[in-house]
Amino acid sequence: MKETQSAASQLHLDGNFEKLKPLFRWAGGKRRLLSQILPLIPKKYNHYYEPFCGGAALFFELNPANATLGDTNEELINCYKQVKASPEEVIAALRKLENIKADYYKIRGKVPTSLIERAARLFYLMELSFNGIYRVNSSGEFNVPYGDKADKKFDFERIRSVSKSFAATQFVCGDFAMTVKNAKEGDLVYFDPPYTVAHGNNGFIQYNERIFSWAGQIRLAKLAEKLAQRGCYVIISNAAHASIAEIYSSFKTQTVVRHSAVGGLPKARKHIAEFVFTK
Repeated sequence: MKETQSAASQLHLDGNFEKLKPLFRWAGGKRRLLSQILPLIPKKYNHYYEPFCGGAALFFELNPANATLGDTNEELINCYKQVKASPEEVIAALRKLENIKADYYKIRGKVPTSLIERAARLFYLMELSFNGIYRVNSSGEFNVPYGDKADKKFDFERIRSVSKSFAATQFVCGDFAMTVKNAKEGDLVYFDPPYTVAHGNNGFIQYNERIFSWAGQIRLAKLAEKLAQRGCYVIISNAAHASIAEIYSSFKTQTVVRHSAVGGLPKARKHIAEFVFTK
């Protein structure tokens, strides 16, 4: 990874900010890998970019001064935007939603037109769904069952804290290339795409091929190389598979291991090896 002499660079860990908890738990999230990823973060960088943000665990850990978060999930990006701009309105909308099983399924089955209410709905579903994960069916409808969390209380203070952390953050709903189009020398870019691989030998292939194709993986690798040549610090998390290693052959490779939290039952979860590429 190159060093930058930019006077605008910031210290990513200076002890002057409060550690934040992500707004959502997200399948494939990196909370369990933070201890292995953080040593790879440059001491100084300018703008932070995370195109496949999901739950944005690394963003919340770093709490960068300036950032751009992107994702193709419209509900997620809308929620982040509303929490940033109107946290009290999101909270007010949440207060109207009851933690009752019957209400959960009614709310799950209907998407409101109000952007604020849509944000509150997503937070509500993510807090009360089984295993706290985001999942949709082939029609794009949220389909996670109720998690029987009758005593669950919504953490309104977390919404307020996240809103403050988003003060200097921009959001992009769209392709990863769109999110990083303004990245320049001295900026930090973290890519964490869905883990599809070339020959279907990865557990994620069953439901991620339609979300992120192998052609997308190739395009991402080429973009990562261009950003590195531009002088950006680039970090990529990806599947530990030979086909992935091949397309990032010019990058430094590290293998890390995390415990999967995707399976509904503990016995369905396992340790997963992943590659982290840096340049």
